[in-house]
Amino acid sequence: MITFSRSAQYYDALLTASGKNYARESAVVGELIARYKRSPGNRLLDVGCGTGRHLEYLCERFECEGLDIDRSMLGAASERCPKARLHLTDMIGFNIGTRFDAIVCLFGSIAYLPTIQRFDQTVANFARHLAPGGVAIVEPWLKPNEWEDGKVVASFADLPEMKIARMHVTRRDDCTAILNFHYMVALRDGVRSFEETHRLMLLTDEQYRAAFLRAGFELHQGTHVLGDRDVFVGVLKGNPAAGA
Repeated sequence: MITFSRSAQYYDALLTASGKNYARESAVVGELIARYKRSPGNRLLDVGCGTGRHLEYLCERFECEGLDIDRSMLGAASERCPKARLHLTDMIGFNIGTRFDAIVCLFGSIAYLPTIQRFDQTVANFARHLAPGGVAIVEPWLKPNEWEDGKVVASFADLPEMKIARMHVTRRDDCTAILNFHYMVALRDGVRSFEETHRLMLLTDEQYRAAFLRAGFELHQGTHVLGDRDVFVGVLKGNPAAGA
């Protein structure tokens, strides 16, 4: 399912209005890679790169590629990061014939996977695309005990040429959060509205840890905060010289 097909053009405006600091987060990611990476190279893959907001900063420090399933989001990333090689594919079974020294999956993108089995497959696929000693960094989304049903949520962007309102009421189906976003967008040619439904898995720390360990990672977690969440940092076991 291409989740952002209608909202991609408004995505950056809403996140900028919310105060999300991509430059600072990208700097933290770079510091974590420098701290834990043991492979000798400098190749980075941003999985679920969206419109390329992190990627544009990471490109200043790494030889970058990006991956996303949504054509509209990837189009924006292409304009923002013209030097990065971009891949239109899903994160579960991608096979792009390259081993990287770092793979990052940020801003809870991993939670868009449909099942825990697909989640495990995705983390294993990250391992297959890393050089020995390479680093995988995953920023989780909400945990089951952090979810609140029936919460009324609204986001707004107030630009001179455009006004955006996005609203939803939270609900949950077992371990899946369902966000039925209602958009209202005002432009010079009028006001339009549409709905867009997002489904995200609510995963526990134990499920993240288990997937990383099964995939052959040495795991570091609990002290590396990106935004307001701990991130999972996995270092792929093996002899770094073998992946050079």
